[in-house]
Amino acid sequence: MEVPRVDDGTSSPVSRCDDMMENLNLDLIQLSDREGNNSQDRSIAEKQDLPVPQNVKITNITCDSFKINWDMDCRAKDRITNYFLDLNKKEHNNSNKFKHKDVPTKLVAKAVPLPMTVRGHWFLSPRTDYTVAVQTASKQSDGNYAVSEWSEIIEFYTADYSTVHLEQLLEKAEGVAGRMLSFSVFYRNQQEDYFNKTRETQDNRMLPAVKDNSGSHGSPISGKLEGIYFSCNTEFNTGKPPQDSPYGRYRFEIQAEALFNTKTNLYFGDFYCMYTAYHYVILVLAPEGSPGDLFCKGRLPALDISDNRFLTCTQEEEEEGRLVFHHAQDVTLEVIYTEPVDLALGSVEEIQGHQLSSMSTINAKKDPSCKTCNISVGR
Repeated sequence: MEVPRVDDGTSSPVSRCDDMMENLNLDLIQLSDREGNNSQDRSIAEKQDLPVPQNVKITNITCDSFKINWDMDCRAKDRITNYFLDLNKKEHNNSNKFKHKDVPTKLVAKAVPLPMTVRGHWFLSPRTDYTVAVQTASKQSDGNYAVSEWSEIIEFYTADYSTVHLEQLLEKAEGVAGRMLSFSVFYRNQQEDYFNKTRETQDNRMLPAVKDNSGSHGSPISGKLEGIYFSCNTEFNTGKPPQDSPYGRYRFEIQAEALFNTKTNLYFGDFYCMYTAYHYVILVLAPEGSPGDLFCKGRLPALDISDNRFLTCTQEEEEEGRLVFHHAQDVTLEVIYTEPVDLALGSVEEIQGHQLSSMSTINAKKDPSCKTCNISVGR
């Protein structure tokens, strides 16, 4: 288990506060609960007249760290040797998933100049509500701690994966993508009612919808990016789209170049699995300058459309610039196109295969234990 730490946000395991290079000895201890229950850890002595942290503020929040600061009576500063932090997921009034005998939630750090950054991937997850409270402590000659009352409880919400985290996911996905196979069409399976509604109430256009919460919990596109899901994977033996689908027996097919061409930007969005051997890569296709393109810039890693490990569009010089397309063999690609698509640009037909509902990825949760598709930040 990685030892969580308090630091200045750098990758160094040595904890720092501001520009002060003073080392912090950070440890986990089981403190008294905020509600007043007695701790089973005998290292906590009776509460003493130590200053209670006031006006606690949380800033610089990332998906796996935050900076904390507070006001305090300086007259007792010399008596304070440590700070205790009580960090909890916010579930409901009586819930705390972290309260487990092997994973206590209380962190102790040496008293150093404030503010300080709390970092530790195994107890902080992205896109999650947390509460934190602080108390000051004085280590006694017998090794026990005297502590103040708890501060007010502060709530905060952790951020999405940064581009640094997505680059880590991208690198992992590239390692398992496999060789490239050619394809010629994008396709989208739905129930017949979906296409009837598209014709009757949407002027024959499939419209972008907000992406669901499938995949990595920290993905910056979940619940935010609007688009239309397409597939492009082909069967190895036929080179054509599979006849089975988890989403419906009616399939819209469109020539690949209608969605993917030299005026389209390509972004990496996510890499995940659902407790199976199958891995999924989410890619975003956004026409240059479109709202989807502007959303992705700065949030997602951009891919070279002619040279990447997942989905490529290249021009054949020998055939007057004809576009050719390839997809990765060993991952299932989920392609999100960010603009409306007219049904007149393709065709809708009923497929002959099975509807494998169990294979649906709608709101699918990522396996947090998979070593192939997880990175070293909160799941």
